[in-house]
Amino acid sequence: MIDNIRVFTQSSIRIGCGEGVVYFDPFQMREEPHDADFILITHDHYDHFSPEDIEKVSKADTVLIAPENMAGKTKAVKPLVGRIETVKPFEEREIDGLSFETVPSYNVGKLFHPKKAGWVGYILKTAGQRIYIAGDTDATKEALEVTCDIALIPIGGTYTMDPKQAAELINMIRPKIAVPTHYGSIVGSKGDADQFAAFVGEPVKVVKKMEL
Repeated sequence: MIDNIRVFTQSSIRIGCGEGVVYFDPFQMREEPHDADFILITHDHYDHFSPEDIEKVSKADTVLIAPENMAGKTKAVKPLVGRIETVKPFEEREIDGLSFETVPSYNVGKLFHPKKAGWVGYILKTAGQRIYIAGDTDATKEALEVTCDIALIPIGGTYTMDPKQAAELINMIRPKIAVPTHYGSIVGSKGDADQFAAFVGEPVKVVKKMEL
């Protein structure tokens, strides 16, 4: 499954799976593939909810999934997709065959991503695996309770965890594979991925997928 995961800028992620092509927070897409069966948005910041990039990946029957408090903002992309579904934290959903859970995504001790906003990360359930796309989060109590096989975790600092904090989270939840995201452009440096990998302990394997 790891071979079917691509990470573009920030937390822009594409996963090809049996249920279709799934994008998370498409941003600064260099191509216009129009191949998304599903687009899942974690929160409404411009580098995660980008109508311009949603247009590049969407097609007539794309399902857009976003947090409930974004219902007003998602009206801007309604003409670009087939339909829009909203979610809240702590949900277990199946939409058009795509199974996932939502995990609260927020900051602790920072104000950029307040818990009350109801923003989310997702656990995609496919091919017998659980893939955690964390969104912009710190090492919250909910994140520490995640069980997954693959974790895509922000490491760039400032708005999220830094490399050491992200590695501490990974060492607690112990997925088989950890993929660093949210670094090397708006925040963080290209070298953050190496720092993160150095802090992650065995048996977790760090796989760098960012297409810088």
